[in-house]
Amino acid sequence: MKYTIGIIDKKIAKELIIKNHYSHKWTSCRYAIGLFDETQNSDELFNRGKLIGVAVYGFPVGRQVVKSITPNLENSDVLELTRLWLLDEAPKNSESYFLGRTFKWLKDNTDVKVLISYSDPMQDHTGVIYQATNWLYQGNNTMLVKAYLHKINGEIMHPRSVVAKYGTTKAIELKKIDSSYTKIEMKKKHRYLYILRKSDRKKILNELKHPLVDYPKNNNNCDW
Repeated sequence: MKYTIGIIDKKIAKELIIKNHYSHKWTSCRYAIGLFDETQNSDELFNRGKLIGVAVYGFPVGRQVVKSITPNLENSDVLELTRLWLLDEAPKNSESYFLGRTFKWLKDNTDVKVLISYSDPMQDHTGVIYQATNWLYQGNNTMLVKAYLHKINGEIMHPRSVVAKYGTTKAIELKKIDSSYTKIEMKKKHRYLYILRKSDRKKILNELKHPLVDYPKNNNNCDW
């Protein structure tokens, strides 16, 4: 197979992520990068082969995230890998190949220094794909405060989604909407970093606010 990557329209990326990603939710997006299989017929919107994957990079949500990496990074220095999706029938190791190509694109086309991403233990994810592509692991103790999901009208939602839909996260108000409303404490997510350039690596490693630790074990045979 012959793969290429390229920037795709955010609207197209959004549709694919909402339809196919396990979260079925859109998020922060600065760059939406597509993976194309040039040996397959092109989609109607593209002339470079079939779109078989999408990687979404956005600015981290939350003012303190960037400074929690090192105090000397600026917001423009950091991007978060917020979504990654590939067709189920994509060959083994396609995720690793795709991520590697996106790293090169970001190095060639941006001034970003560090990538950050999280693996969600509530989905039984430990970060297998990050380990396979040599990200740095900082454990799951980097969350500054406890975080909660909200279960309302049978749907488990992130606080931002609750505010967008209902205008508040106050339990007293949400119970008026759904008397069975409950709040669920989130498990602490695994945090991974990737330093894009060798020239920045030593300085950033010396300034990290949280130490690097050994990768977590994948006890659930999960691909993520």
